Amino acid sequence: MRIESRAPTRVDLAGGTLDIWPLYLFHEGAVTVNAAITLHASCVIERAQPGSHEGRKSERDAITLASRDTLREESFPGLDALATAKKYRLPLLAHLVRIFCSNGKWRDGGFTLTTDSQAPAGAGIGGSSAMAVAICAALDRLTGAGLGRVEWIHLSRDAEAKVILVPTGTQDHYPPAFGGAAAIHLESGRERREALRVDLDELERRIVVCYTGKPRQSGINNWEVYKAHIEGSQRVWRNLEQISQVAQAMVRALEKNQWTETGRLMREEWAFRRRNLPTISTPLIDRIIAAARRAGALSGKVCGAGGGGCLTLLIEPDARVRVETAVAEAGGQLLPVKVDRDGVRVEVKSE
Repeated sequence: MRIESRAPTRVDLAGGTLDIWPLYLFHEGAVTVNAAITLHASCVIERAQPGSHEGRKSERDAITLASRDTLREESFPGLDALATAKKYRLPLLAHLVRIFCSNGKWRDGGFTLTTDSQAPAGAGIGGSSAMAVAICAALDRLTGAGLGRVEWIHLSRDAEAKVILVPTGTQDHYPPAFGGAAAIHLESGRERREALRVDLDELERRIVVCYTGKPRQSGINNWEVYKAHIEGSQRVWRNLEQISQVAQAMVRALEKNQWTETGRLMREEWAFRRRNLPTISTPLIDRIIAAARRAGALSGKVCGAGGGGCLTLLIEPDARVRVETAVAEAGGQLLPVKVDRDGVRVEVKSE
């Protein structure tokens, strides 16, 4: 039996960092705005039919984890060995296997779990979150856990926090699970996804995504902002409050298909974000955004924590060729993308 799943990554348009608990509690009405894109993370689980007696028992119980994009692999004699291991070469994969299989109900032997990603390394577009959601979907089907997409989101978020050892938010996990464009409302006791009433075809025509290179310390920027906020930095508090207000206004602008206003708000969001932490940008990022603006882009900002990774540019459709040429000449690697409408998908095949 072979289980295949895949989940989209995302571009964030406004409100990032606010989705990390408890930062949003200090900013009334906090929301993040993002859209799923067609750079996917995938997971394949292969195993013998339950009850198969082919091969030695040690071989039937073995669990192998492999990552095609990072060229890493590790194997365990069985679930007990995986659950008690002190270190993992592929910790995200191992933690999620433990969550779904180490519940006393999994007795059906071993399997091979292989992942792959179309997102460049350190892209800042939620590649690890998309991977985690794809893994959850496949493992849920394997084990018959019967969980839903929101539960996969929360399990993925918590597994990532265990791996990177700093708090993680939830905005990266909703686009892989549901697709489309959405506002993630961050409220006391819960977060709530609202599908944006925006013309997705038009949004697709107006987005350019490029890669600027892997950041030196992926995720550190958000952690620095988080610590400063918790420790009482008024400068960071004011900037995040402004980001929160901008994100709320962007929801309204997008739903009215007000693209010039959306571009203005994205420029504002990027300005406040840069004030939080100068290292969120780099000379290359600044050069690409400036070149794109001269070529007709409405705005540009980094995806995720910054310091490298991907940029999202909002453009007028008739400026696409000029903007893409300017981005490439400035040193950006263009990533052709569309808006993913579906979110995570799972397919079971018998071999």
